[in-house]
Amino acid sequence: MTSVDHEAPVNGSSSTRQDHGSSAADVVKAYVALTKPRIIELLLLTTVPVMFLAERGVPSFTLILSTFVGGALAAGSANALNCVVDADIDTKMRRTSRRPLPRHQVGTRNALVFGLVLGVIATVWLGFLVNWLSAGLALAANVFYVVGYTMILKRRTSQNIVWGGAAGCFPPLIGWTAVTNELAWAPFLLFLIVFFWTPPHFWALGLRYREDYAAAGVPMLPSIAPAAEVGRQIVWYTWATVVTSLAVWPVADTGWFYPAAAITLGIVFLIEAYDLRARARETEQLSVIKPMRLFHFSNAYLALLFVAAAVDPFIG
Repeated sequence: MTSVDHEAPVNGSSSTRQDHGSSAADVVKAYVALTKPRIIELLLLTTVPVMFLAERGVPSFTLILSTFVGGALAAGSANALNCVVDADIDTKMRRTSRRPLPRHQVGTRNALVFGLVLGVIATVWLGFLVNWLSAGLALAANVFYVVGYTMILKRRTSQNIVWGGAAGCFPPLIGWTAVTNELAWAPFLLFLIVFFWTPPHFWALGLRYREDYAAAGVPMLPSIAPAAEVGRQIVWYTWATVVTSLAVWPVADTGWFYPAAAITLGIVFLIEAYDLRARARETEQLSVIKPMRLFHFSNAYLALLFVAAAVDPFIG
């Protein structure tokens, strides 16, 4: 990714001129990019499968669609607002420098209004078409991500992603309550799986872009600690993830398929984490550490684990 030489515009009139200077298709693409579609995909992968587990079968298509759309709108709102708050950081990081605000494709004021409107629509949508408990959880996740993580934790502590990442753990709760309209221990364990999974996942990415975070002044653990220490903590959190995933078995009273998948996926996840730690003990060179290998597998791990939870009622 290339760097950006100029800061994103903060003046409303300049942002409007920028929006008007682009074709309609370019403007639409820019606003879609603000919502970070790839992140939305991962969040929905921890929402919809939980609905099947909660239903012990197939929920109504209308409920799935309503939860899917509402969840996507809520996540898109949080991501767009994150782009607004982090615009100054994004201009300094290669990984984020081509986002719409650093590239002046969308103005700051327009992006702010867009994010807020999406949040309101998501809350009302989920409240009337799903239930108000799910709507409240989605709103709480949005506020915690934007205020708790982005505005407070991200620039102040190396444990930012540990506690701030809790915002990304709400989808299992939303998926469960969409079906049952009540909370239970099983969705809280699914919440904890995502909570413990987030540091290994994000710190692997952070290792790859540690120079970016250092340049932007963000104290992400990989940018301020030796790779060996990052590897050590990744192993601990990976163990916590795998153990918690197995605890779902008795609590949710699943069949044999889910624990079999959790054990298999967990073993591979641990192998990848230990391998990264071993490589990080020997060198600081990213070409040797290969952090993106763990990052990509962690995505597959979470997706396959939650799909296993959805499939289990039909097999187990």
